[in-house]
Amino acid sequence: MKTDRKALLTAYRERKVAAGIFAVMGPEAGQCWVGLAPDLSTVWNRTAFQLRLGGHPCRTLQAAWSARCGEDFTFREVERLDTEETGSDLHRTLRARLAVWAERLAAEKI
Repeated sequence: MKTDRKALLTAYRERKVAAGIFAVMGPEAGQCWVGLAPDLSTVWNRTAFQLRLGGHPCRTLQAAWSARCGEDFTFREVERLDTEETGSDLHRTLRARLAVWAERLAAEKI
């Protein structure tokens, strides 16, 4: 049992992490929020958890979520970045791409 757990932990640590930009779409027309994530595989769980508890830092997203009890919201990745290409410039690249997507989708940054 312990070897299974160790193997799972090792596999988790060695997985390839994909950074990028994500969008949360609300049920009402024009409701869109975009954010950046150093790990796209975990960002929706964290975001949804914060929203369910009423503690998301983006007040407009939190208000929209609370008004609809979280129904009909969708999450999607809009861009994945190759972390090997961006290297140490990852955060700067993420911020630049976030600005592009916020404008393209007419979305609020989160």
